[in-house]
Amino acid sequence: MENNNAYVEAQMLIRKPAATVFEAFIDPAVTRHFWFTKSSGKLETGKTITWEWEMYNVSTKVMVKEIIPDTKIAVDWGDPSTAVDFNFQPLQDGSTYVVVREYGFKQTGDDLLAIIRDSTGGFTTVLDGLKAYLEHGIDLNLIGDKFPKEAVKHGK
Repeated sequence: MENNNAYVEAQMLIRKPAATVFEAFIDPAVTRHFWFTKSSGKLETGKTITWEWEMYNVSTKVMVKEIIPDTKIAVDWGDPSTAVDFNFQPLQDGSTYVVVREYGFKQTGDDLLAIIRDSTGGFTTVLDGLKAYLEHGIDLNLIGDKFPKEAVKHGK
């Protein structure tokens, strides 16, 4: 059963045009600078892509449900799968307000709380890395540094 009241939301102003910010999520050559390390391809409606985080030996299948250029990317991912929408709102000054929303969780109780905490922190880190990379050309390596082996117990 899906928990309709449970969702994750993270947002950030990126001082770049919507087309640039949107493309950063579509094109893995850009996305790898602030999120995953490897992808089986660009996001395209109807395709299933594999994203990898090689430093953690983790991967996930991403099924692309909808792409509205410069406006929205909708995917399903994970096991059990959840829906993730990336929304790009252009602002008058030429910047973009990005909102990431994940929903459709099947978990309940403590399991639901744990995944919401993990996803909220994860998407916030992704957007922070995106901002640094697109606005300043800096690859902060935030994802790789989030769970260093020496500081984290096995399995997080």
